[in-house]
Order: sequence, then C-alpha cells, then structure tokens
Amino acid sequence: MIDDKTTTSLLKETGALLEGHFILSSGLRSEKYIQCAKLLMFPKKAEIICKSLAEKIKLSNISCDAIVSPALGGILAGYEVARHMNVPSFFTERVDGQFTIRRGFDPSNFKNILIVEDVITTGKSTLECAKCLKDNGGSVSGFACIIDRSSGKSLIKDKIISQIELDIPTYSPDNLPSQLKNISPTKPGSRQIL
Repeated sequence: MIDDKTTTSLLKETGALLEGHFILSSGLRSEKYIQCAKLLMFPKKAEIICKSLAEKIKLSNISCDAIVSPALGGILAGYEVARHMNVPSFFTERVDGQFTIRRGFDPSNFKNILIVEDVITTGKSTLECAKCLKDNGGSVSGFACIIDRSSGKSLIKDKIISQIELDIPTYSPDNLPSQLKNISPTKPGSRQIL
C-alpha cells in the first residue's frame, strides 16, 4: 500500500488537485477541487493508487463479489479496483436524472456489491447508486473511494474505505471567505445543481 504523501504527490503530478474557486455539485463552494479524471488518464499512476485501495478493501474484510460505480466519474476507478480484486465491475448511469441499470447488467446476480467512487463528498451520488442497485435486486456490502473528502459529514452512515481522506473546507455562496470573493467561480463537476 502507498501512503498519503505518495497519493498526494500523484494527485499533484497529474493535475488532479486543482486550486481556485469551485462550485461543487452540492452547490457549496471550495478553493480546492479534486478532478480524478486527470489522475485516471494516466493508467500506470491510476494503477498504483487503485491497487493500494484494493489492498485496503481486502484488509477491511468486507465481502465483495462485484464492484459497481456511478457513471461517469467512478467507472475507471471501479474497473481498476475490480481488476486488482479479480471481481466483475459494472456501473449505473443516469437516465432523465435518475440512476438506472442498462446494458444487460444484473445486480441480482451478486450478493456483496461494493460501490467504488472516485471522490465522495456528500455521498449523494453514492447513495443514489446504492438505491438503484437495491431496487434492482442487488445487495450492497460497502463503500470505497479513491478520495474521501466528506470530513465525516457524508450522508453515508457506513464506513467509507478510502485511499486518502482530504479535509477541504466548503462554504455556502453567501458566506465566502475573502480570498474566494475575488475569484470567478467555475463548475468542474458533472452533476447539475438541483
């Protein structure tokens, strides 16, 4: 397994750790944003991090006979972790704003599905994915991610296995610190603000 220092170094090397003024999918604001797609575009570097996460999952003793990830951000992370755990990997995807199962995937064939994400902040997408799986006969055994930036405030009440935990403060739009007030915000995420 690799440590937090090595993980952070890989995030910075790949440009996955961004700094500025960001609008998160929750609507909150942050001065740092993790764009795991930048990490995952480098297969050898992604392999290092995902192999380490797979080792942490194995040590946790969570039963896992399949890995499922919410599209789009979690797909590559889930696939790479599944490869190291030698289990099938598939994904849920949004149709008309709701997660659904398509492409012939059948979660009812698995009794211990581990949901793997790239980043968990509020846990909203992860829980939507879990509900979709349960509604389609699947059974969720746990949750994992490359980066847990929830600071213990996720909607997920179960333990989250992560490669690294990052405490990145968030702010409401009407309570921004002075350093963010002078920077135009950008919205790098994929989910629409509701």
